[in-house]
Amino acid sequence: MSRITYPSSIAAAPGASQPLLQAVEKQLGSVPNLFRLASVSPAALEGYLGIFGALGKGRLPAATRERIALAVAQANGCNYCLSAHTYLGKNLAKLDAAEIAANRAGRSNDVKADAAVRFAVKVLNARGRVAASDLNEIRDAGYDDGQIIEIVQHVALNIWTNYLNELAQTEIDFPAIDAAEIAA
Repeated sequence: MSRITYPSSIAAAPGASQPLLQAVEKQLGSVPNLFRLASVSPAALEGYLGIFGALGKGRLPAATRERIALAVAQANGCNYCLSAHTYLGKNLAKLDAAEIAANRAGRSNDVKADAAVRFAVKVLNARGRVAASDLNEIRDAGYDDGQIIEIVQHVALNIWTNYLNELAQTEIDFPAIDAAEIAA
């Protein structure tokens, strides 16, 4: 049970959150618990959806964005986000089990995506204080400064959802994955 009570339906959400949740439902076909939790603060929900939507228009492929989300969720031990992004990785980004396992280990089986995932984990672990050599490596892998900034913003956004879900102990509404059980 969540430690922060969130609305059980769109109609039960704060009025300012209702149109935002309706848009989520239209796009996803349902309203995952994370969105209902964030809806307790209409400003937080609007901010989350705004950044999420803007990054969706960025230059990183959807599969790479999911790879980063998986790596960050695993590193932070967030079972909610790990469950959600495993589901999204399989069903939307079409990542196979081996790729998801690699992502959870902070890497990728795709050469270019591997550089992005490894860099994202370095940013996470170093709290942004990466070495100049790390920037050179990600650039050498073919990422420009705009894409590097997007990687950092994906790390930050995923940290927020990880922390929020861990704080609230949000009920997992995806097939459950446990960060303590590392995929083989």
